[in-house]
Amino acid sequence: MASQKEVHFFDNESAFTAATDYSAYHSYFDIDIQGKLLGEATPIYMYWYDAPRRIWQYNPDMKFIIVLRNPIERAFSHWNMESERGFDKLSFWEAITIEEERSREALPLQHRIFSYIDRGYYTEQLRRIWHFFPKRQTLIIKNEELRNAPNDKLQEVSELLTIDRFANIEHEEVHSRQYLTSMSDAERDYLKEKFFWEIKELESLLDWDCTEWLK
Repeated sequence: MASQKEVHFFDNESAFTAATDYSAYHSYFDIDIQGKLLGEATPIYMYWYDAPRRIWQYNPDMKFIIVLRNPIERAFSHWNMESERGFDKLSFWEAITIEEERSREALPLQHRIFSYIDRGYYTEQLRRIWHFFPKRQTLIIKNEELRNAPNDKLQEVSELLTIDRFANIEHEEVHSRQYLTSMSDAERDYLKEKFFWEIKELESLLDWDCTEWLK
């Protein structure tokens, strides 16, 4: 893996204003070891409009492992993180009901912070990736399945990467934190309405059952 979790290279607009210098990107990896697979984890690549194209231009053989979470829960988690960091002073209700208005300040780019709902529209993001990369180079994993059956999902990862199977692991909670507040019924109902048809489309696209996401 890269020397840090989120490298943020392919969503860095300043790196693509002229002839792209990949040396800064390569500095995160030990590229002198032959036969070693290298990877990184920057979640915003999926959401950042130009990232898939830039990754394709860099390496069209790149493979993607994408973990999708209930977009309702994802939005609330995202807001909690930004609130704790002091980047968002609004309540969750205020943040989601005026998201479009606030996000316009980042145009023509996407908003990195206030995109609580927009990032949950997964189908458009997946299709953008598949426009450049064949589906066989992607593995889409439901968050609950990774949590409940990690060894089965790791087997799928090893098959995608054509490497030896991982040793079995035990379930462990990491990077889990207590939220300062709970999502209200009104907030959850608002997001259910926002995401209802998106979730239905995702079920069709991936042959998933996401009934639990709308409960």
